[in-house]
Amino acid sequence: MKDLQHTQQFTNLDKLPVSEARETILSVFLALKEKGYNPVNQIVGYILSGDPTYITSHNDARILISRLERDELLEEILIDYLENSGL
Repeated sequence: MKDLQHTQQFTNLDKLPVSEARETILSVFLALKEKGYNPVNQIVGYILSGDPTYITSHNDARILISRLERDELLEEILIDYLENSGL
């Protein structure tokens, strides 16, 4: 049984350089936009479900995003949000 008195740490987020994750997110965003999809909705759907069909195969976006773990995507998005929120 897990010890619920201590905070568990997530330590396996250093697989790819942040810049590569950022570039992947931007490439996927642009590919989705070019195909007429709402990129934010599609990326959120992918992150929540893990279903790669939320991402278009246009410009190899599905292949690119599948190279990243979903936690890496969330980490990059959160870092960018916090850096740009003025905190």
